[in-house]
Amino acid sequence: MGARVFEALGGEASDDGRFTNPALWQLRWGFAMLIGYVSDERYVALPDVLLEFENESGSFETRSRASGSVHIDLEPGLYKVTLAKPGYGSKSVQVKVGDGPPVQFRLLTDGLLGYAWPKWVQSGEKSEFRVHSVEPYKLGLWRYGFEKEFIRNLGWFDEHGPRATMQITPDGDFSRTGAEWNKQGYTSPHHKQYVDAPARSGLYYFHAHTARGAEFSFPWIVAPASPSAPVAVLASNISWNAYNSFGGRSNYINPDQLPPTPIVNSRLELRRYTDPENVTYATDNYAPLSFERPEAINHIAENEKVTDPIEGRAACHLAPAEWRLLGWLEKNRFAYDYYAETQLDSGVLNLDAYKVLIISTHPEYWTRKMYDRVKAWVHQRGGRLMYLGGNGVNCEVDLVEPSAVIYQNGDARELIRLGLESRFHMRGESEANLLGVVYDEKGIMTSAPFRVSNAAHWVYSGTGLKDGDEFGRNSLHMRCAGGASGHETDKVSPSSPQGVVRLAKGLNPDEGGADLAYYEAEGGGAVFAAGSITWTSAVLVDDHVSRITSNVLNRFLEA
Repeated sequence: MGARVFEALGGEASDDGRFTNPALWQLRWGFAMLIGYVSDERYVALPDVLLEFENESGSFETRSRASGSVHIDLEPGLYKVTLAKPGYGSKSVQVKVGDGPPVQFRLLTDGLLGYAWPKWVQSGEKSEFRVHSVEPYKLGLWRYGFEKEFIRNLGWFDEHGPRATMQITPDGDFSRTGAEWNKQGYTSPHHKQYVDAPARSGLYYFHAHTARGAEFSFPWIVAPASPSAPVAVLASNISWNAYNSFGGRSNYINPDQLPPTPIVNSRLELRRYTDPENVTYATDNYAPLSFERPEAINHIAENEKVTDPIEGRAACHLAPAEWRLLGWLEKNRFAYDYYAETQLDSGVLNLDAYKVLIISTHPEYWTRKMYDRVKAWVHQRGGRLMYLGGNGVNCEVDLVEPSAVIYQNGDARELIRLGLESRFHMRGESEANLLGVVYDEKGIMTSAPFRVSNAAHWVYSGTGLKDGDEFGRNSLHMRCAGGASGHETDKVSPSSPQGVVRLAKGLNPDEGGADLAYYEAEGGGAVFAAGSITWTSAVLVDDHVSRITSNVLNRFLEA
């Protein structure tokens, strides 16, 4: 009955009884029109947001409901919409009512966040710092090695207007397109917030502090203007981005796209927690994830030392854990140049200028170009690869220049059906062909020491270890405390190169320990694989892990 009456009034009804012009239906019959939804920067529904709609016909007010939904009776047309809620930044936007899908209004929580853009540069290039703060803040630049080195004070930042250092996030799914900070209200040609990259390559951090004591830090990758050391170290910045959920999506939360309505309760709504088969990836199409977003997951407190335990869920496998390897290199006087993974893909990193390439901790996501370049360098041109991590090169990605990446996870049910070794394997060969090992879920979220199985091998020189001995008990990794084999672990597989040598086995439960492995390629290259995320968390505090790593690096440098 309702559909027939609606059609008589000029609307159209679909086969399933829904109306193609719900605005007309609601206006005709007195129902409150659904205008859109309000959510925060993580796409969590915001109730009780005050919204004012204004145009030439007047001013109209409503509040968002428990689901974040916004309902109000309005004539179709263009409106200025002002949103306000205590604890969030107010803003005004232009919205066309009565045409198109519900609007996804987004508000940014009051606080302190920031990022550099670009996040990776070469020495002498510029980046812009983009900081969100609702009070005055001070910003400084530091270099992260074995000792934190204060580079310089960048100044205090405030503005004449109230809360004028508060940033504004776009509406809709800005995890695809970027946060676009410093876009609104930064028009002065004399007040640009750029910093020149220092001459020395390395991992740098911006540290922000507000007048009331809030603190936030964010990383900056500075590659050399030209090669200056025999060792190149890759930052796993594509993995950093994969785990970054700012905007409401990461490669683990809503990896394919934002759902049509904001999240009210994660455990009740997100596929990661609700799928009965525990399948997170169930499609072949994934929307891009922008690099141009703040990374709260990589924050490091200014008073934290490289030898301190690594606390927190994300810190244990992202930039804070990778910093421990950089500290170890500098403590042991190994010179290195530092690069982003994206700079390997773009060609800024020339592998032939280096004797050794080190990837570490959790380099899970690579482009096919990166993989092919490194494999050819190792297998054909004598390159030496140290893989000091776990769950590496497990999934292929496509970079969408200049600021986003598509994670090609595929459909996990198809991976299982075909019996493939990884998501990377779904689109080509298994990464074990290069790394010597490949990740599987056995032993996940546990840590343990290693047991020696080939003590006569040169990697154990000077350690005093014998077959059956255990090593790698000490670790700074607090999420999965217990040893150098852990968090996520890799093992030798049928795809591993012929001649791969198992040097040790992690003692994790369910035969889930990492295979410490080594092989030599026909072209004169070689690969050493730790196969464990927690290896770099142990290198500074476990003498045997340190000596083995040093033995490998010295041998590779002598070749």
